[in-house]
Amino acid sequence: MKHFFHPEALEEYLGAVSYYADISPRLATAIIQSVESGIEEILTYPEGWQTVEEGVRRYLAKRFPFDTYYCIESDRIMIYAVMHMSRDPKYWKSRFQPT
Repeated sequence: MKHFFHPEALEEYLGAVSYYADISPRLATAIIQSVESGIEEILTYPEGWQTVEEGVRRYLAKRFPFDTYYCIESDRIMIYAVMHMSRDPKYWKSRFQPT
């Protein structure tokens, strides 16, 4: 199974990497590893994470305060948000178009 980012989710992810890179290149590498490891877990166990509403699940990062909101589609995982946990947990909903 493959994964794809909603364009705004990719912006969030890259923004987080940029933020941590300004602090330390090691932190930037660590957040990339954290998010990518989470995506690998999602791809391995797509139904293994909490359902937050019909069709949408949330993966909690292990080291950084970020959640990954995603949907299991027929042949892919669609990532709708890579969200800092301090944000309103519903801000990304306009991106999700149930099929």
